[in-house]
Amino acid sequence: MDTPSEILLETRRFCVVRTSETGRDGKPHSREIIRHPGAVTVIPLLDDGRVCLVENYRVAVGETLIELPAGTLEPDEDPQACAARELQEETGYRAERVELLHAFYLSPGILDERMHLFVATGLTPGDPAREVGEQIENLVVPWDEALNLVHTRKIQDAKTIVGLLYYDRFAARPDAGRAIP
Repeated sequence: MDTPSEILLETRRFCVVRTSETGRDGKPHSREIIRHPGAVTVIPLLDDGRVCLVENYRVAVGETLIELPAGTLEPDEDPQACAARELQEETGYRAERVELLHAFYLSPGILDERMHLFVATGLTPGDPAREVGEQIENLVVPWDEALNLVHTRKIQDAKTIVGLLYYDRFAARPDAGRAIP
């Protein structure tokens, strides 16, 4: 039987736990896992076909990364509502439509964070409401340029690579043979 988790670290946004699970050999094996409430990322598509990316300074890697807008779910928050909120907070844009495309795990070997990918359309510009300490600037580019930023490895953020390539391959083209869930 598996033993309960031991909390090693608890922060406002995540916690680290040690859990022990019985392996195929019948012996307990400890693992440290980051427990996360989940997050959203949004592909903001303007009516003219451009996409709004953000340049976001990330303290963890000491670099400014090109990303899709994203954010962490609040307790009991609906992912679609979170996507609309984060879009407005980070970019200033408000969307008429926010549609779920997919949900995926970022690094399931150590992290249980589930990322919900949305596309936002019918955008109206406005003022962002960025958190104090966030160093974010909008980067509005044509769709092909966004894909080229992936191809040339200028985009290094996993959720952004997944989001842009997933949308381009499965959702953007009518011949892709897939309906948006």
